Amino acid sequence: MENPTSWPFYEPEEKTSSMQEQNEHDFVTFDDWDFDVEDETTTILHIKETTDDNKKVKKSLISSLNILKDFGNGFRKLKGQKIDVVQISENECTPSVCKLSTEEILRFGGQKFIQSTEFDHPFINSLCSLSEEESRTIMLVERLLASAEKIGEKLFDRAINLLNECDKLSSKTGNPVERLVYYFSRALRERVDIETGKNCTKGLGLHGMRDLQESLRSINACTIAVQDMPMCQVVKFAGIQAIVENVENSKKIHIVDLEIKMGVQWTILMQALTTHHQHNSQNSLEYLKVTALIDVQSRTNVEETGKRLMSFAESLHFPLCFKIVMVKDIFDLKREDLDIDPEESLAVYSQYLLSNMITQQDRLDFLMGFIKELNPCIMIVAEVEANLNSPVFVNRFIEALFYHGALFDLFEDCMKNNESTRKAMEEEVMWHGIRSIVANEGEERTMRHVTIELWREYFKQFGMEEMKMSNSSLYQAKTVVEKFCGKNSFTLEMNENFVTIGWKGTPLNSLSAWKFHKRSTFHRANYFTL
Repeated sequence: MENPTSWPFYEPEEKTSSMQEQNEHDFVTFDDWDFDVEDETTTILHIKETTDDNKKVKKSLISSLNILKDFGNGFRKLKGQKIDVVQISENECTPSVCKLSTEEILRFGGQKFIQSTEFDHPFINSLCSLSEEESRTIMLVERLLASAEKIGEKLFDRAINLLNECDKLSSKTGNPVERLVYYFSRALRERVDIETGKNCTKGLGLHGMRDLQESLRSINACTIAVQDMPMCQVVKFAGIQAIVENVENSKKIHIVDLEIKMGVQWTILMQALTTHHQHNSQNSLEYLKVTALIDVQSRTNVEETGKRLMSFAESLHFPLCFKIVMVKDIFDLKREDLDIDPEESLAVYSQYLLSNMITQQDRLDFLMGFIKELNPCIMIVAEVEANLNSPVFVNRFIEALFYHGALFDLFEDCMKNNESTRKAMEEEVMWHGIRSIVANEGEERTMRHVTIELWREYFKQFGMEEMKMSNSSLYQAKTVVEKFCGKNSFTLEMNENFVTIGWKGTPLNSLSAWKFHKRSTFHRANYFTL
């Protein structure tokens, strides 16, 4: 392990105008942070109960068809208590201006595919009123599903013929469905090459050895774009609100961030704590300490994040201490590395990290056991809310298709004024995930997102108890969503104690809060099928 690197309180350095401009760009904040929210601010419209018919893995085409039927019947929609974000009037959505969403196109394509495999399936009369473009994209989805089925049955020649048909209708510059099929089709081709023993070009996505600098610029733009996406903003504001509620009266606060990235969430926390202590001057804050756990490769970027956070803290006259703890191997991590004061209120923040460790469950087990021993007052967990880890290829393909379909549809609506970044997001970030889920197996399949139901079972062995997200956290989530274009399509729902963020009813992310019971025994089990 390398020696931890840290910045002292108020690291003195001269600010230039360019640095100030950079800080303003990097840390986008809302002026209307409302720390104390009454219970009445969150309106519950209704409770919708759904069922999930795919709790057990079934290695057969029938199972895959059942998954498609679930999506077609709306069974894979969000469930729970819907948080009222906006009301849509009848005039806002009329037949003359509304078209089918990507998810609806996928459902129709799935129904057509089922119709072709079941002789007794009723004719879908609703397809008669579709436009020519919608009919064409539905046929495109049907052929993509058929090709995935043939690959699952090892009928590779027939699969390639269907993929050739997909290539004629799909394009990375077309509508969301055409772009979605374009990337999934190429991932299927790569899977065929792998299974038939052909050489596969591995490198930077679709373009092989493209110019490295251009690739790095695209990845950096994607990183910024991801942080600005509504799902990430909801996670940050609602998650930080939950932390504030558990540490608000502490004089010493310590946050352990498992993957800090740009650290925008801690500017939100600084503002929230500043507001709170301005109204509670008798309980002054001595310091907020943020510790970033990183691997060696992330050092440069996180050091820059630390400098920006320190600069931001200085602008607020806020007592911040930022610390980096670098580990070459997670097994080397020790409690003393974190420099924990017994008087500190400790919180742990994990945003989209734990699922990346599923392929190495021994390391994930160690990390969770280490956190348990720290005994934080709260742990915030944000993860992708999708079952993309099924060992059955066709099942996993269908789940991934609908999940990424919702994302492509979201990008289309929310990134209309930033086409270059949307293109980079799809070519770099989305393609990497699609390729991993569809083309690869074994250790090569690194993208293994699971739903919170499985996380809940896994967390039980560490004595973790779920904490209900407060109405104040839900209010922050609602406030964030209402600031974005396409807000009518975002869905926020309470499912038991956690919040699910979705797009047009398809769940995308979950946000949950946890506490630890000190007296619990760890019993290792393989919760994640590899």
